Amino acid sequence: MTRQGQKQKQSQKQNLQQKLSPRQIQYVEMLQLTTAGLEQRLKEELEMNPVLEQADPLEDQLTVGEGEELSKDADQEAGEDDRLEPVDRHEDIDWDSFMHNTEYDGESVPVSYTNSKEWLDLPDPYHQTLLEDLEQQVSLLDLTESEELIADQILGSLDEDGYFRRDLIAVADNISFNHGVLVEEEDVDRVRKQIQRLEPVGIASIDIRDCLLVQLELSEEKSAARRLAYRVLKDQWEWFEKKHYDKLIRRLDVSEEMLKEAIEEIRSLDPRPGAIAMPEEEGRNYIEPDFEVWYEPIKGKEGEGDFVIRLNNRNSPPLRISPRYEKMWEDLKRKKQKGPAAETRNFIKGKMESAQWFIESIRQRRRTMMQTMKTIVALQEEFFKYGDGLKPMILKDIAERVRLDISTISRVVNGKYVQTRFGVFELKHFFSEGLMTDSGEEVSSHEVRQTLQDLIDAEDKRNPMSDQELTERLRKQGYQVARRTVSKYREQLQLPVARLRRQMV
Repeated sequence: MTRQGQKQKQSQKQNLQQKLSPRQIQYVEMLQLTTAGLEQRLKEELEMNPVLEQADPLEDQLTVGEGEELSKDADQEAGEDDRLEPVDRHEDIDWDSFMHNTEYDGESVPVSYTNSKEWLDLPDPYHQTLLEDLEQQVSLLDLTESEELIADQILGSLDEDGYFRRDLIAVADNISFNHGVLVEEEDVDRVRKQIQRLEPVGIASIDIRDCLLVQLELSEEKSAARRLAYRVLKDQWEWFEKKHYDKLIRRLDVSEEMLKEAIEEIRSLDPRPGAIAMPEEEGRNYIEPDFEVWYEPIKGKEGEGDFVIRLNNRNSPPLRISPRYEKMWEDLKRKKQKGPAAETRNFIKGKMESAQWFIESIRQRRRTMMQTMKTIVALQEEFFKYGDGLKPMILKDIAERVRLDISTISRVVNGKYVQTRFGVFELKHFFSEGLMTDSGEEVSSHEVRQTLQDLIDAEDKRNPMSDQELTERLRKQGYQVARRTVSKYREQLQLPVARLRRQMV
């Protein structure tokens, strides 16, 4: 059987691709690392490469003391010969994501340090976890063997807020399939309700309404306000959730003051019974700044002073090529042997090159980070002196001054923090788009967001302002801003729409 019309055709196609060298890739990876990440990376490299070793801190190797202080000649330190070629220059930056997709939204974080190595090396005291505590409480319940299996499934299915989100039938089927014990949905729900009454009350609830109701049900206080709060949650949840207080007053036939007291009782309850941070978790939830910046005025000269900028190199030992391996390499180079000796020579050569690349990547990281931080300080001088007065600034402003690609600056800034006299700030905090005022002055979007926050804080809680009303108020204050921009800033401030901000005062 033959196929008609089938032809083979050859064609040439040119395609421009940018490929990074291993050295550039390593440099990019180093830039992205935080201080804690760099510490871990150094440990891994020291373990993997026998040629690399820690140097004497007094030697002029990679780091100086505990921090790297910026000198006035830091700009010249990274000359054209030392600078790596820019990478991924065509990579697009998602500005909104860069600015706002972060757990920390630019506010100051109090931080404390200790230089006592002995204190840092002390083992953390053991604290019982919430799950262990619940398991202990469940063991005191009078449960059958099948109910114990159910309880184990429920405890293992709790989410981070302490809610039980799985379908009851899924738990029943899982136990029947894996343990050969037939249980029904009703059995699962009965055990869940028993767990719900353990400490913290409301654990293993199926939703927030269920969680709040059981807390009111088991409350020792039986005031009129608590009884009314229970009626609101049980019978009028839809109107309460939507904050339709006028309808609640009519439906429950109560006064405004009585409803206000009931709502205050509801607000006093815990909607996240499982979100209990243990002391050991609290102790580890801290930020280790990558930079330290402070301003030192010159005595006797008002208005004059210098900025001191230090790169945090704590726990990052200075590195060097092992002298023993250097000598071994020199000996092997002089010998032109084959076989095992040649393999040894190639092995050491590869490790030597890898160690040199690694040390150079660390040096490049240090220089680039210090250049970037120095430029941020220069552009935001007022803030680092007085703690306010941020100016509009974008990644391009830094990239043009340090003559690096925007994507490189993005990697330096992302996830890094700076310790100042006014607190600890994420570097993203200093970047914002500019908005024009009626007077033609360019202001930072941080300033507009703060003004928006102030307007919402001061609004009538009975009748909150809509986004359009907020836009008009901002325009009256001179900010040329669109309604969609106000909506975006409100969401960034984690503030709900007007209907959900309504309160009974």
